[in-house]
Amino acid sequence: RGGVSIIMPIIVDFQHHYTPKELADAKGEAGQLGASFDENGNPAYLFNPLLSDLDEHVRMMNYAGIDMAVLSCADGFDNPDRAACAFINDKMKQAEEDHRGRFIGLAHVPALDAAEMEAELARCVDELGFPGVAIGSELQDRPLDDPALDPFWQAVSDRGIYVFVHPLSKVIGWNRMDADDLGRVLGWEFSLAVAALRIMNGGVLDRFPDLRIQFAHFAGGLGRYMSRVRGFGTRTQWGTEGHARHGRKPHNDYDWYINNRLFYDNAGWVSPVDTARQGLEWTEFGLKEVAVTQVVFATDYPQAIRTNEDCKEYVDAIRFMGLPGEKILHGNAEKLIPDLEERRRR
Repeated sequence: RGGVSIIMPIIVDFQHHYTPKELADAKGEAGQLGASFDENGNPAYLFNPLLSDLDEHVRMMNYAGIDMAVLSCADGFDNPDRAACAFINDKMKQAEEDHRGRFIGLAHVPALDAAEMEAELARCVDELGFPGVAIGSELQDRPLDDPALDPFWQAVSDRGIYVFVHPLSKVIGWNRMDADDLGRVLGWEFSLAVAALRIMNGGVLDRFPDLRIQFAHFAGGLGRYMSRVRGFGTRTQWGTEGHARHGRKPHNDYDWYINNRLFYDNAGWVSPVDTARQGLEWTEFGLKEVAVTQVVFATDYPQAIRTNEDCKEYVDAIRFMGLPGEKILHGNAEKLIPDLEERRRR
């Protein structure tokens, strides 16, 4: 009335997995639900027909009350082939156009090939309009603090986009992960925590002060180990002071990076066991480790959570948290994607 318009807060899911149908068909993944196993017989990835069904994604979002979802593709997290990355990126853009105002694509690039990376990143930002880029928690068996990645971090900083870090499908190569599905249960989270700590200790955040990095799954729960990290971080008491690899220290206190420089999503728990309780407990525990100002909402659909009902219960549980829940659901989203309102209206 009276010409006053009310802008409703936008709920964004910052971790939606999407595999273009052409890629799923080529790998024989279409139409079936089941695990793939690596050369050592360890479960490494879940084939899921929902990954390619964007119409079903939208139906879930409508049911759960999710306005927009950020899409990423596992096939592009650590892909050295620019043509393969470009195909994924074009499919991301097509998803945006086919479902206007519902999806936001992330770029996928050959991060270690400076020339090819910069060219594809420029196309993704300037032509396709993506606000971020997705990478694995290690790239071509290199850690994220490897100096060979500095051109990537520089290009991202120059473009003003954010980086989404997700564990790779392959399990951690430790032979004690060879039972009980431990590679996926714990290995993926361990890889995220390692990547976050190396980014701090390796000086990446100091060299690139404008970087915005979103780690999946509360960075694998790194916050719960910070008392141990701080203790060993003194270096002098543990015999590593001055050692080239083991004596590294960031310029600032760890807590400053944890609560000011890094972002996290609250995905990582797995249904279907008492969805509302699990999702709420997971998020509340995560907030004991990191500042709520740095956390964005994510479901990890359709892998960790697969049903419309579970997704709705999760959204409702986070909303039930009150102000912290509102910050997670939508209050912090524009820190990573500043033009959300415009993207929603497209």
